[in-house]
Amino acid sequence: MSPRIWLIGGTSESRNIAIAIASHHFRCLITVTTPEARQLYPVSPYLEVWVGRITADSLGEFVQQQGIGGIIDGSHPFATVISENAIAIAHRLQLPYLRYERPSTDNSKVVYLDSFSTLLQGDYLTNQRVLLAVGAKALPLFRDWLSRATLFARILPSINSLTTALESGIPPQQIIALRPPYTALFERALWQQWGITLVVTKASGKAGGEDIKQQVAEELGIPLIAIARPQIDYPQQCDRLDAVINFCKGILGD
Repeated sequence: MSPRIWLIGGTSESRNIAIAIASHHFRCLITVTTPEARQLYPVSPYLEVWVGRITADSLGEFVQQQGIGGIIDGSHPFATVISENAIAIAHRLQLPYLRYERPSTDNSKVVYLDSFSTLLQGDYLTNQRVLLAVGAKALPLFRDWLSRATLFARILPSINSLTTALESGIPPQQIIALRPPYTALFERALWQQWGITLVVTKASGKAGGEDIKQQVAEELGIPLIAIARPQIDYPQQCDRLDAVINFCKGILGD
């Protein structure tokens, strides 16, 4: 069996990567963690979507069984574990690895913090009505702030996300579960409806809606705090689809 590309997916960028790869007739295996994420990708004879979680211990066997010739990491910027595991297996098996990194949207009016710890140990949230647009997994970190701030959470529409939000102490009436992207009109209406005075998000780039949040924050005069992306030493990275295609050509040929 001829080799194929492993695309670590689950984001809107990985969907675009998959479409570009399929349009050039390269064979690609896309891995996602939930059945819902499978729906991101088009039906194509060149694309196969695999659903499930791959542990570090099983990764080597997975790569070899699936006939992987190279890895494109299109995972979320904050999904550090899968990126670190993929880099490690690429190094061990001498496989080409390419990280597709979302372009950043640096803005001098946004408060960038290096970690959630810095945010939570400071006084940023005190007496604020805070929209947490940080993903459900981060919500337990804010449990100690429930008595010092009014917390609202926007999460993905999944049972796991809703359970995490409720177990973190966020009141049901202060949770909204929707799948992005969100328009500026929606952001503005939501922030105004809830009387938001501070928004906390991740520095996830334009594709993660950071530019829309910056726009609305400026329009409404609401402070925006962005948690910086984790620092990972990627062996090779790009933010352009043509570079992804050239990477595939180098492995699979024209």
